[in-house]
Amino acid sequence: MSDIKIKPRLPKGMRDYLPQEMLKREYVFGVVRDVFHLFGFEPLQTPVLELNEILMGKYGEDAEKLIYQAQHPGGKEELALRYDLTVPLARVVGQYQNEINLPFKRYQLSPVWRAERPQRGRYREFYQCDADIVGIGEMSADAEIIGVVVTALKKLGFPQFNVKINNRKLLTAIGQYSGVSDAQLGDLYRSVDKFDKIGADGVRKELVERGIDTDVVARMMDLIIAHEPGLGNLDVLEQAMGSIPAAEEGIRELRELAAYLEDSLISPEDYSVDFTMVRGLGYYTGPIFETVIEEPNLGSISGGGRYDDLIGLFRKESLPTTGTSLGIERIIDLMDLFELYPAHISGTVIQAFVTVFDESTRRESTKLAAELRGQGINVEMQLEDRKLGKQFQHADRRGIPLVAVLGPEEVTQGIVKLKRLSDGEEVTVPRAEAAAKISDLLS
Repeated sequence: MSDIKIKPRLPKGMRDYLPQEMLKREYVFGVVRDVFHLFGFEPLQTPVLELNEILMGKYGEDAEKLIYQAQHPGGKEELALRYDLTVPLARVVGQYQNEINLPFKRYQLSPVWRAERPQRGRYREFYQCDADIVGIGEMSADAEIIGVVVTALKKLGFPQFNVKINNRKLLTAIGQYSGVSDAQLGDLYRSVDKFDKIGADGVRKELVERGIDTDVVARMMDLIIAHEPGLGNLDVLEQAMGSIPAAEEGIRELRELAAYLEDSLISPEDYSVDFTMVRGLGYYTGPIFETVIEEPNLGSISGGGRYDDLIGLFRKESLPTTGTSLGIERIIDLMDLFELYPAHISGTVIQAFVTVFDESTRRESTKLAAELRGQGINVEMQLEDRKLGKQFQHADRRGIPLVAVLGPEEVTQGIVKLKRLSDGEEVTVPRAEAAAKISDLLS
């Protein structure tokens, strides 16, 4: 083996998660997974790698520049790392159509990869938590998806957030009303999608640079930036262009969606209609939604919508589908910032440290550790020779809350001495009662 030392480092935008961080992540994953179960969603897992033909042509030109190609020497298949979990879901529904019962409500919690410029809250490898409903065209499904997002964020403790709602059909109608040609609708979506980054003036400038007439841009922007309370934005559009079929359908869908949200006990304070929210991915066909927490601004923390045509790329007939993706990495960042983790999420899963007084008591300490584990106590035991004081120091540094001591006298008497490190409280109990007392001291 070479004597040359390799500098340990990671690729840009990638991260390691040490145990203390992983405990927080697993807490968030667990809460979100429980919410998915509350709404009747079941788990799905798909491969990290997909065939290139499965992924390409589904996301739009800007997004597909971020897809990682993944080949190995001599490999004949053209492969890519998955960009999201939605297109793999569409493939699964097409591939296993005889085995899937509709409606198909699935969730997936898995890493995805995008070659973006790394920055705060944005990484090249990150986890997505997706929930989708396949086979339901009614707005009741979209309302349930929004209900999942609202419920998850409230169970995690977020005090304020806003689910922005729009409809791709309305964006198309606004373009038609303003005089944008069908060929330029893609330019319209891409430019308006940058509204949060470049503002109204920036969007106007970019649309003009893309070849859309100044008067057309002005007419369109007046509608896009409408800011009326409640469903007032829909009233503005209906008065201006309610006779356009795409507008009529899009407005009707959002009114139905709002009614279902009300029936689902979702507060109007938790969502708003916002025509500047586009969702950049090319496969959306109807209602779209994006959740933001404005202070501090880490961008959106969930996004999704209806994509009724995507599954049709993988089977004879398409299926109406709607879903959401929770930006779990940004949610975790905000959980730290707002101090939302409960007190029991500490730096270790270990509940008790079993010391070894000396070699004469090691066998009994080993048996005690096994007895405690058998009763559901998470235990670490001293595995090498070390002075008792050093063992206490080790437990304290690890954040282990409780230490069990079993010296020769305790072994003879059939007792165990327990010490809680946070306040120094010590108790001595019969060995058979040690697990119950540990649970009591930790409660």
